Amino acid sequence: MAILIKNGTLVTAAEQYQADLLIDGERITAQGSGLPVSADTQILNAAGKYVLPGGVDAHVHLDLPMFGTVSSDDHYTGTKAAAFGGTTTVIDFVSHDQRPLTACIEDLMEKAGPKAAVDFGFHMNITHWDDQVAKELPGLLSNGISSIKVFSAYNGRLRLQDGEIFQVLRKAGENGILTMLHAENGDVIDLLTSEIKAQGHTQPIWHARSHPNWGAVEAVLRGAALAAQAKAPLYIVHMNVAGEVDQLTYAREHGIKVLGETCPQYLFFSEEDLERPDGAKWVCSPPMRKKVDNARLWQGVMNGEIQVVATDHCPFFYDGTKPILFEGKPVAIPGKELGAGDFTKIPNGLPGVGDRLPILWTYGVGQGKISPSRFVDLCSTTPARIFGLYPRKGCLSPGSDADIVIWDPECQVKYGVQTAQHRTDYNLYEGWALQGMPETVFLRGKIIVQHNQWLGKPGMGKFLSRDPFSYQN
Repeated sequence: MAILIKNGTLVTAAEQYQADLLIDGERITAQGSGLPVSADTQILNAAGKYVLPGGVDAHVHLDLPMFGTVSSDDHYTGTKAAAFGGTTTVIDFVSHDQRPLTACIEDLMEKAGPKAAVDFGFHMNITHWDDQVAKELPGLLSNGISSIKVFSAYNGRLRLQDGEIFQVLRKAGENGILTMLHAENGDVIDLLTSEIKAQGHTQPIWHARSHPNWGAVEAVLRGAALAAQAKAPLYIVHMNVAGEVDQLTYAREHGIKVLGETCPQYLFFSEEDLERPDGAKWVCSPPMRKKVDNARLWQGVMNGEIQVVATDHCPFFYDGTKPILFEGKPVAIPGKELGAGDFTKIPNGLPGVGDRLPILWTYGVGQGKISPSRFVDLCSTTPARIFGLYPRKGCLSPGSDADIVIWDPECQVKYGVQTAQHRTDYNLYEGWALQGMPETVFLRGKIIVQHNQWLGKPGMGKFLSRDPFSYQN
């Protein structure tokens, strides 16, 4: 059955305008006024509402093992939460071990495929480098993966040395694959962490103090320099420091193809939150910084220096000894209590995949910092373009997937753990007053959320085979 969305204001990354939108099957088939419809066409009246492309979250971690436990959202619960927040596409990360890359990909596909309730793709972590990995890397494209991630931190686990990162960049760039970088200085982090623990410091705030700002700043510049020498594109994930934005802009002004992402937590929270009695809730890597960093990141979001807002969604229970109810069943998963008395044992990560759009709308669009079109650009269109999904995703044009959000700008909620749908026991934005929420969410033409009712199901999400990197900006 065809569906006609009438009388809404369509918002794209470039403009907003009054038009109707016709859906037939999984695709948008027409937009305009006076569209011809059949007698059995379902009509939805979106008067007074915005009609947006579904959100694309290019940075999530679902069902991720860490510190003897696992992140509390799996590929069903996390994608359900995404849908309630207006996000219809997520990109997760394939962990890299000593097996062939295809074996690692198959493992994650087996976990994600039967559970995902929205469409999903994968990035491939590259955490060791040898001739065999170099030989396998171009084959990622045949597996639908056109982006990889490297780390300049996490010594002995995930980190590659600079020469290895250079080789990865060069090989990836030659094959139309985008390299993503977690930019911190692993050597300094390890040294400071050892010294801090020897001094007897255990509180969550010391997580931030063991990850100095300047380590991130110099790692961004170092990454950009390696990308320039490799003649390859680079994408900096979860930028959280003012100086990172400065270095990103410097590199781009010098013709280096470097792109930047930040996350809502780095726009709203600071080290002060880590000093709270429940500061473990805010422990993530990289950590919260200072309010001056919040302000500079906002500036980058507003003026286009930063290209994408993602989430780095990786939630854990605050107290995993106490079960919560999820879909009527008790669930308890060991979480941040594992680090009581030792900040190095607190699982690093936060909930956020369902919070991103409502929070950024209220405090970005609602406060006049960004326009509705910039909101769509940051959260849907540009991530789709960068990661080889456009115009299938991030777009309201005929032929695009009918991933659509009817957005109610007048809906007011007191937000928090009971509103968000993450499978965890806390929310960073507890008690915040929000205005603007998804009313109806479509995934490829099917309504999966309507008036806060869940109509989706596990397994209805499709794996997205992505095009080679070709973004020009």
